[in-house]
Amino acid sequence: MKAAVCRSFGQPLEIEELTIAEPGPGEIKVRLAACAICHSDVTLAEGGWGGELPAVYGHEASGIVESIGAGVSKAKPGDHVVVTLVRSCGSCHYCSHDIETQCDASFHLDANSPLSGSGDEAVSQGLNTGAFAEQVVVEQSQVCVIPKDIPLDSASILACGVLTGFGAVTNTAAIKPGSQVAVMGCGGVGINSIQGAVHCEASRIIALDLLDEKLELARQFGATHTVNSTDQNAAQQVIDLSEGRGVDYLFVTVGAKSAIEQSLGMLAKGGTAVIVGMPASGVMAQYDPGEFAAAGQSIIGSKMGSASVSRDIPELVKLYQAGSLKLDELISGRYALDDINDAIASVQRGEALRNVVIF
Repeated sequence: MKAAVCRSFGQPLEIEELTIAEPGPGEIKVRLAACAICHSDVTLAEGGWGGELPAVYGHEASGIVESIGAGVSKAKPGDHVVVTLVRSCGSCHYCSHDIETQCDASFHLDANSPLSGSGDEAVSQGLNTGAFAEQVVVEQSQVCVIPKDIPLDSASILACGVLTGFGAVTNTAAIKPGSQVAVMGCGGVGINSIQGAVHCEASRIIALDLLDEKLELARQFGATHTVNSTDQNAAQQVIDLSEGRGVDYLFVTVGAKSAIEQSLGMLAKGGTAVIVGMPASGVMAQYDPGEFAAAGQSIIGSKMGSASVSRDIPELVKLYQAGSLKLDELISGRYALDDINDAIASVQRGEALRNVVIF
């Protein structure tokens, strides 16, 4: 099996032949059709969150089930599936409270990567998935069967970019119709937060980004107003656009300290800042808790859009089929696995909503 392996942080990935294990009980082997590149993969490859090397990253994938282990009930060979990083047991404290992204159960794959090199060296399965490869073996809770007429390249983006951005709005914040919303960062996750705000019937959706071309894209996906966040008066522009009060919800979809700190000055009284993008480990942001308390404001985190794989992906598929959710338009470029470093470089330069590796 061919895979793109990270052997040294910050260096190009190496295309190698790896061995992948057969699925064990409760596990599924999927032959991948596509894997989109999320900025989390880039942060990992740069060493921003540490981790074990060598490793195969990639966690936003789709493909066709090849084989299943004993006890698998969620898919069968031949099914088309979206493959996510979310492993959930369905019965722990968090799963029983509908917080599957925080499941604290232990799985066989947590300690036993299915990947190994030519010399039987262990290769880490990055973000529970290792999808910069032709095949993956994952726990059955990580997959969701989709209709076979859904294009698999577009479907791959459902695994993280859409779940995270759309879900931050609809699940984590559960915004009310008529809310005034701002989204900081118009990459793949931010654009899907905009789509989530449209779905929830926000009255005003203000997109912020460093690049004017990203702001133009944001309008195509439903933003009603745009602000270039490099402008010195960007915060005041957001306040002015939201009837002089500030926004009810602000979604920070980039993992940058400056964006997090800047966002807090754009909130209305009683407003909520939702931290969606994850900075590198050790990055600290500052705010005045007294001002926050006096204004009755909140800061909340959103991991993977507080998503349930089995609940949310089928609903997103229905929206796509009805023409209410754009997926095809999110793909900026398609790359062969051998060209993955070019695809990643494009993401690092901020050029892409989603680049997709096609197998």
